[in-house]
Parts: sequence; structure tokens; C-alpha cells
Amino acid sequence: MKFHYLKKIKYWIQAARIETLPLSVSGIILGSFYAYYSYSFDNTIFILSLFTAISFQILSNFANDYGDGILGTDKDRIGPKRVIASGKISIKELRKGILINIFISITLSYSLIKYSFESNYLLIVIFLFLSISSILAAIKYTMGRNPYGYYGFGDIFVFIFFGLLSVFGSYFLQTKFINYEVFILGSIIGLLCIGVLNLNNIRDIENDSKMNKKTIPTRIGFRNAKFYHNFLIILSILLIIAFATKFKISNNFIFIIVGTLPILFHLYKVNQAKSPIEFKPLLKQLAISTFFFSIFMSIFLIYESIFF
Repeated sequence: MKFHYLKKIKYWIQAARIETLPLSVSGIILGSFYAYYSYSFDNTIFILSLFTAISFQILSNFANDYGDGILGTDKDRIGPKRVIASGKISIKELRKGILINIFISITLSYSLIKYSFESNYLLIVIFLFLSISSILAAIKYTMGRNPYGYYGFGDIFVFIFFGLLSVFGSYFLQTKFINYEVFILGSIIGLLCIGVLNLNNIRDIENDSKMNKKTIPTRIGFRNAKFYHNFLIILSILLIIAFATKFKISNNFIFIIVGTLPILFHLYKVNQAKSPIEFKPLLKQLAISTFFFSIFMSIFLIYESIFF
């Protein structure tokens, strides 16, 4: 009996896809430490922001597994077998897991927003609306009658919620201030996150085509999807350079360079790949590279705030 419960926990961890969690907090880390650079940082807001982002990501992963499992999309996928498709967790169990996760996400969101804005009810209402929108967007990606992930709109969702909103939201919660440069950082993270999704869709292009899942790669084809991926990564690198021009050249730039090198290496590896299955390891590599970039860019911002 004990072994059965341990096995079940293992399956739930698999459904949560913990390998995606570093990617989900990249925007939070970068937005928060740009706030630190602006001399405004609260540890409690930072920690609550991280846990809220993680809960949203897990909810999205549960909902994705549930939606694809119901529709049978995961049956012949190249990537890891999902818990519904493999029968490790039942549809009823995963549905309960999604409901519990929605409650956790709402509780964390409200706690974060209430702590950040105290009695400013206008901002509380605005950010609660954004949080609920994030929850609905995570659920509707592959669930419901018309899941937008099946019509090629996943890229827009990822850019807005995992890029712009993640970076801007975490920055604004700390500073209560709007800075246009935050949108440059948000766009960098957003483009890299789209890149991760695009790699996932390239990897599964053959199965998705059979299942009539109209992702960007199934619409434009394998070769054009590679061009699209190059565009995403190159544009993100150009935005990193554009953001760096805000600062005076110093030894601290080594952190930006080190943080960007894995992204450049990823670009090289993508152009070496000749078939969808070769993109399988590149997905995790880009996710880790994005997290790596957010850490090193944050270190750069910390040093800039201390020494300049």
C-alpha cells in the first residue's frame, strides 16, 4: 500500500512537469531584480511571486495533460508519455487535481496582491483580474470545446503571460511604477518562452498534424518553423543588446555575455537539427538557458545597483 502511494506521488510529479518550473519563474526573477536595481525590493513579494508563478505553471501542465488526454493527442507523441495517455492517473483524479490547483493559485494570487497593494482597491481589482485571466488562459489552452492551443494561438498566450505579464507584473508589484524598459525584458523572456513552445510543437509536428492540432509548425511546415525559431531567438538576442546599451560598459557586462552564450549555442544546435526528433533535447536546453539568462542578468543588475 505504501509503495502504491509513493508511485502515485511520482506520477503527480510527472504530471506537474517540474522540468518546466525554472522557465516559469524566469520572468519573475528578472522583473524582481530589475526592481532591485531600481532600489525597490521586498523579499515577501518576491517569494509569493515565485510560488504563484509555479502554481500557474503546474495548473497549465495539468490542464494540458487533461485536455490532450481527453482528445487523444498524446497517443503517438515523440515526447514523454503524459499521465492520462499512459493511464497512470485517471481523468477523474486529474480533474480533482486541477480544481485543487485552481484554489491554490487563487489563494496565492490574492495573498500576493493584498500584501503588495494593502488598501489600494483599484490595483487589487486590476491584478486580481489579471490573475484570473492567467488561470483561465492556462485552462483553456487545451481544455474545453475550442482550446486555443489547437488553433495556433499558444504563442500569443505564452508571450503575454509568461513574458510581458510575468516580468512587468513582478516589477510593478515591487515598485508600483511603470517603466517601458521592463517591456524590453518582458519581450526577451516572452520570445524565449515562445521558442520553448515552438520546439515542443516542432518535435510533435507529425503527430499534431495527424490529430489536426493546428500549431504554428503544422501550419507552416517543418522548414519554415525552423526559420520562425531562428527569428524568435535572434530577436531576443537583439533585444538583450538593446537593453544593455542603457548601461555604461564595465566589467559587469561579463554576466550578460555569460548569460547569453547558452542561447547562442542553442541557436547553433537548432540549425544542426535535421528532423523533428532531434529537437527533443533542445527543448529542455532552451528552457534551462532562459532560466540561466535570467539569473545572470539579475546578477548584472545587482552589481550595477551596488557599484554605480
